[in-house]
Amino acid sequence: MTMTLVAPTVADYEASADLATLLVRTTEGDALSLPAEQLRLSCKCAHCTRARFDGRFPDRFPGIAITEIGDLGYGLNISFSDGHDRGIYPKPYLLSLAGR
Repeated sequence: MTMTLVAPTVADYEASADLATLLVRTTEGDALSLPAEQLRLSCKCAHCTRARFDGRFPDRFPGIAITEIGDLGYGLNISFSDGHDRGIYPKPYLLSLAGR
């Protein structure tokens, strides 16, 4: 019998009631929470990458909220209350942000 090792991934997700946190459950049953501000600061879209390069990216996003979550299969497209909706967060990246 051959065992196949599969890395844990995101099994389920939802925004917290106050929209300030992404709550994630892994395939191993772990419950993780990622603050919306951490997610917004960690966006790797071209717009945010360019803003960082140009020194225009904010250090903080106080009070930012998650307004929508789209499941792309391999990752989540998360929209925020500042109107930013370009961020795609691959599931392994989400787990790494949560320290997994």
